[in-house]
Amino acid sequence: MMTSKPLNAQEITAGSTSKALTQHRRAHPSHWFRVLISESRFEILKTMRQPGFVIPSLAFPMMFYLFFGIIFNRNGMGSQMPVYMMATYGTFGVIGPSLFSFGVGVAVEKSQGWFDLKQASPIPPLLYIIARIVLAMAFSLAILIGLYSIGALLGDVVLHRTQWLLLTLTLLLGAIPFCLFGLFIGLRFKAQSAPAIVNLIYLPSAFFSGLWIPIMLFPDYLQKLANLLPPYHLAQLVLHIISGDDSARAAFTNGQSVSYHLILLAGYTLLFGWMAIRSYQKEMVINPATKNI
Repeated sequence: MMTSKPLNAQEITAGSTSKALTQHRRAHPSHWFRVLISESRFEILKTMRQPGFVIPSLAFPMMFYLFFGIIFNRNGMGSQMPVYMMATYGTFGVIGPSLFSFGVGVAVEKSQGWFDLKQASPIPPLLYIIARIVLAMAFSLAILIGLYSIGALLGDVVLHRTQWLLLTLTLLLGAIPFCLFGLFIGLRFKAQSAPAIVNLIYLPSAFFSGLWIPIMLFPDYLQKLANLLPPYHLAQLVLHIISGDDSARAAFTNGQSVSYHLILLAGYTLLFGWMAIRSYQKEMVINPATKNI
């Protein structure tokens, strides 16, 4: 009589996971959309229970804009200062949740084992990443609504309806490269060092990109340095949007074209995406139990 070799736990797990993956890959696209909605909702609810992340992320950009864009600079640049600083602090506001949600959030989940558990589930990793992008955009949108309210009510900021819409869409979509860079940090560094790494990159790059102080007040060598920083190019894009005429555009921007900033932002997106993929591949090598997922 023939006897079969008993399967070990790893083979059983691999077989079960492979079967589950095969079944899910055949699922209708609407199924994946429902999974994405559920995953995004869970990410938002989980983050809302972390006041140490929620309060600073929402309050700091609005507080800085109120102090430095409205109160202390009411006479600087005339009536143009509130709208200028609303755009740059909007850039500052959307970058923060993008970097911290991925850079710190992924690093913490990785240290707690949640990241490995998600990789072992039949949900594709891409859905997990998209859900975190939705989380970052949800917080970014809340920040932008607060900044817009302060600008309109206290800074007499008046924009056309199309400008408001383009400003919001540009800032939300412009946060994607920073999400990818945050993912790289979260995968590459440990939970203990990730917050320091994010702050070390986030705050200096925001300052030298002219998000806190108008870039035209910087010396020439710092303005040239800003061209190397992704936040600068996102800020210049939104400044092009809010500058309604040639005189305002000349005052707000450095004379560089929109296509110049779009090309560089696209290049940074590809670079950060490649860095995140490489870090993910290394993570799968370190954790062989999930490398086939």
